[in-house]
Amino acid sequence: MASITWHYVLKFIITGDAAVGKSSLLVQLTDHRFLTNPDPTLGVEFGSKLIEIPEQGKVIKLQCWDTAGSEKFRSITRSYYRGAAGCLLVYDVTNRASFLNARSWLADVREFADPHLTCILVGNKVDLCDDDTTTGPPNPNSDTSNRKRRQVSKEEGQLWAEEEGLLFVEASAKSGRNVDWAFEQASRDILDKIKRGVFDDNRSPGVKLSKPSDDGVASSKGGPKKQGCCS
Repeated sequence: MASITWHYVLKFIITGDAAVGKSSLLVQLTDHRFLTNPDPTLGVEFGSKLIEIPEQGKVIKLQCWDTAGSEKFRSITRSYYRGAAGCLLVYDVTNRASFLNARSWLADVREFADPHLTCILVGNKVDLCDDDTTTGPPNPNSDTSNRKRRQVSKEEGQLWAEEEGLLFVEASAKSGRNVDWAFEQASRDILDKIKRGVFDDNRSPGVKLSKPSDDGVASSKGGPKKQGCCS
């Protein structure tokens, strides 16, 4: 396979409550597969992916840090916020508490991450909703035993995102719906900030220019790797 190079490396963090599907979103991004029964993240996990932003003529390497949602790891995972250029703030649309707790996670991001960070609010698990009709016509043979009632409307998520100056999307780590789009939208916003001089691409730790030595060593994807709590 021909070697691929990139123009920028962007550091992303994925944060939110435990069990909202953060690890599944990362695996769907990097490997296009769904984790049926993922183990809880202990500390952080890492994954990378090349994406193309054709309208800007850029290839971006995403370096994504999936952080644990458990309170006992919070002091550890905060250290990974530093220098991030992008953030996926994730909640489960069938779990209202995870949406309410997103306020606390956003406060952490704003305290410890780059002040110019681009954050996109992601309402995950729309595939579980009784009212979800985005995955095609009903299948009479499908198993609907695990369907759940939506606890956070799309309108409520959108409104809070607008109030906080966040991008917004609803997604499904299971079907892949809007997973790539979420990262691509956030990356577009970061590239726009670079163009406007908001991010200094020579000094901002979450934004790195490609170096000549990178030629020929870029990979199109890299699956998540576990980073222990004491790594």
